[in-house]
Amino acid sequence: MKRRSFLASSAAVLAAPAIGGAEAAKPVRFVPDADLAFLDPVATTSYQTRDHGFMVYDTLYGQDDSYAVRPQMAEGHTVEADGKTWNIKLRDGLKFHDGEKVLARDAAASIARWGKRDSFGQSLMAQVEEIAAADDRTIRIRLKAPFPLLPDALAHYSPSICPIMPERIAGTDPMKPVTEMVGSGPFRFKADERVPGSLVVYEKFKDYAPRNEPASRTAGGKLVNVDRVEWKIIPDTATVANALIAGEIDWWGTPSTDLLPLLRKNRAVTLPIMVPTGTIATMRFNQMQPPFDNPAIRRAIVHAVNQADYMTAVQGEDRTMWSDGVGYFCPGTPMASTAGMENLTGKRDLEAVKKELETAGYKGERVVLLGPMDIPSTKALAEVTADLLRKIGINLDFQAMDWATVVQRRTKMDPLDKGGWSIFQTSWGGVDQFNPAVHAFLRGNGKDGLMGWPVSSKIEELRTAWFQAPDLAAQQKICQALQLQAFQDVPYIPLGQARGPTAHRTELQGVLTGLPLFWNLRRGA
Repeated sequence: MKRRSFLASSAAVLAAPAIGGAEAAKPVRFVPDADLAFLDPVATTSYQTRDHGFMVYDTLYGQDDSYAVRPQMAEGHTVEADGKTWNIKLRDGLKFHDGEKVLARDAAASIARWGKRDSFGQSLMAQVEEIAAADDRTIRIRLKAPFPLLPDALAHYSPSICPIMPERIAGTDPMKPVTEMVGSGPFRFKADERVPGSLVVYEKFKDYAPRNEPASRTAGGKLVNVDRVEWKIIPDTATVANALIAGEIDWWGTPSTDLLPLLRKNRAVTLPIMVPTGTIATMRFNQMQPPFDNPAIRRAIVHAVNQADYMTAVQGEDRTMWSDGVGYFCPGTPMASTAGMENLTGKRDLEAVKKELETAGYKGERVVLLGPMDIPSTKALAEVTADLLRKIGINLDFQAMDWATVVQRRTKMDPLDKGGWSIFQTSWGGVDQFNPAVHAFLRGNGKDGLMGWPVSSKIEELRTAWFQAPDLAAQQKICQALQLQAFQDVPYIPLGQARGPTAHRTELQGVLTGLPLFWNLRRGA
């Protein structure tokens, strides 16, 4: 027996455009940067899991190409009690993959689960008195104080999303990843066809009810024109390039820089810039373990880093494809500034850094660097870091592995002799570093934050002040102070901004910007 009785919807559901049966049946074959290590988009910030999340789940709000927030599963909302009560009404016709109707209590439980893990969500939940279902279609959120950015929190898509799950799943511990994939998104996850390290499969959810609007990033009408999407996990980049040229795959998420000239020669392949703000590389420390529990040692490493070395290793000599001089906020956005940037842009003197490390108290402790070998860009970052650390006298233990293993390993808080770690590298979309609300690495909330677990009361105080700032000028002033504090506490080190393309067959049309999205796709002539 189903857990709820079915209520017929009186709302008309927008039908997908008619396309040829053969084209709809032909799968879209996509090669992501790495395997899908986690299925739960609340439990990790891995982009592969986020992209998987958008296949399976839908969100209450979305963001369009201009970063404006628009209702998605929500029909709309009203705000009462001087901004302290929000009533969000669900669209009619929403169903989960198990055939059950999406109800407000599902959404309420999903917001509560997500809010315990997501950085932006934690800021929202700090102001929440109650999240409940006023009726089957209305989510009521009562706040201690106004939180004007509530829709922005529910809409932000990177590094993690607020996925709407059935209440029985959303009610589980957010610290324990869920494996039962029941969403209301445009695709179903085919668990029976998953081959770890090789294949991930999705099929069109025929009962999905898209909005009657043009698609725009994670907002608008999510019309699905293909019956099946296959993620092929292929670590060897030359193999991927040849498969794309031969038409054996349709889309390569992030092509290797050294193979771009080969791909550009082929008229059947196009290389658009999918993420205008690029990606920002980072070096993250484990601040629960020596030696990087010592901020003076972290500051010394900052003074050794040359961002140009990292970006050249990732993107090559063409400076139009990367930028150095990158601080703690995405370049070219309102919160970016030059505050404290001399720490990264001043003269690099490795002998002076050795002395700074000695003064800071470094005594030759072993440093475990996690080095993923299956993503070319992250592999390059790890190799530059390894070379740098050796040059400044760090006792380095470089441990090579695949990215899926890094994603699992970096969650461990254990000492090094029990499988712990010291440093890993990752890259964030520039959109993830627009401001303190979305910047998950610019936190000082310890074990409540992301892997690395930095503690800084001053960073947290400034972040809270940013939410309360009355205008843009006040926000910018706070972000300058935040950047100066970050250079003192060093929750991570920025390593530069890369601007690389994606690559897909020209016949694959309707590719959206921002991240790999699989609605709106169609095959052209």
